[in-house]
Amino acid sequence: MITRYGYDNFFALLAGSMMLVVFGIQADMSITRHVLIVLGIGVAAFAFWFFRNPRRRIPAEALSDDSIVLAPADGTIVRIVTTDEPRLIQGIAIQISIFLSPLDVHVNRIPANGEIVFSDYKPGKFLIATNHRASEENEQTIIGLVNSKGAIVFKQLTGVLARRIVNEAHVGQRYSAGEEFGMMKFGSRMDILVPETADVRVSVGQRVVGGETILCQLR
Repeated sequence: MITRYGYDNFFALLAGSMMLVVFGIQADMSITRHVLIVLGIGVAAFAFWFFRNPRRRIPAEALSDDSIVLAPADGTIVRIVTTDEPRLIQGIAIQISIFLSPLDVHVNRIPANGEIVFSDYKPGKFLIATNHRASEENEQTIIGLVNSKGAIVFKQLTGVLARRIVNEAHVGQRYSAGEEFGMMKFGSRMDILVPETADVRVSVGQRVVGGETILCQLR
């Protein structure tokens, strides 16, 4: 299944792929013909791969327990640190950072049951997403969620390749853990900030699956 958040880019890539194949078929030189056809097929394959949206099995405990925080995106845990979060958590928080390569599924999911209390866009730089300065300096959306167990802040950050963020998390609306709300296109990063008392269940270097892997439990 192709995510609706990427229809514009997906169909543009497919159109470009078809043009390359058509030009290849019409080319006079055999080498040019083969190169264009192979390139066209490669572009189409990339479009289907990057904008895929596989079904996910949301853990039952995450749907019934507000304390469970799921990974909001596929990728690799690159950082787990303590930091200050003055806006919603209002104190020391644990930040868990997930790096998404261009090969990962880029659909983003709500990490826990709760209500969105703010959703703000912040312009910024396009540092490589593995650079930890990206958390503060890169272009990003910052989203706050509250539920019966506490508060969570999560960020969609652009990277060197990712130059467009799609965010449809609406302020005042309640969501269930694992619900889709947007995507980041062509490589990026997500930061999740939870109170320092949370029980973290992942480690740096671990691969996580959006909507399935439990990151931590609020206390």
